[in-house]
Amino acid sequence: MTSLLTLLGAVLCSLAVSSEVIPPADFNLQAMAGKWYLIGFATNAQWFVTRKGSMKMGMAILTPTADGDMEISYSSLNSDGSCWRMNNLATKTKVPGKFTYTSQRWGNKNDMRVVDVKYDEYALTQTIKTKGDDATVVNKLYGRAVDLSPELMEKFRQFSLDTDILPDNIAFLPKNAECPAE
Repeated sequence: MTSLLTLLGAVLCSLAVSSEVIPPADFNLQAMAGKWYLIGFATNAQWFVTRKGSMKMGMAILTPTADGDMEISYSSLNSDGSCWRMNNLATKTKVPGKFTYTSQRWGNKNDMRVVDVKYDEYALTQTIKTKGDDATVVNKLYGRAVDLSPELMEKFRQFSLDTDILPDNIAFLPKNAECPAE
């Protein structure tokens, strides 16, 4: 019985390792620079269930640093006309396209990877957010424009399902005006 449990443990560990999302081999940080619209959002986080109905399309500005890190500036226009903003400095890792950062706002550790990208059209990212013993997955679909093809939206939906996100926790965000420049 002990050897069966050991074997089962080894199999489960190998599945967990093999399921890790790996960034594209030819990842180009400089090509990621600029404005991206947040079009799709999927997560297994509990808070999302009650808030997804009020979420709208936001914007991210990605700025590569001289050291190979990436500044990420998010903004989204609230219904009252105010702007929600958040900034993070994502630190490069040994794997191109994989970054880590700690959220200044929520204090969680973030392991972010670019899953798939066509630099002039879309980017698909996955972030594992960890706070204490609690880990959540957040998948995001960004576009250089506010509209993406149904095929790309389906690709995002299928990727999210493949990463164990429930269908009800996958959202395509309604269009929204941009926040004015600061």
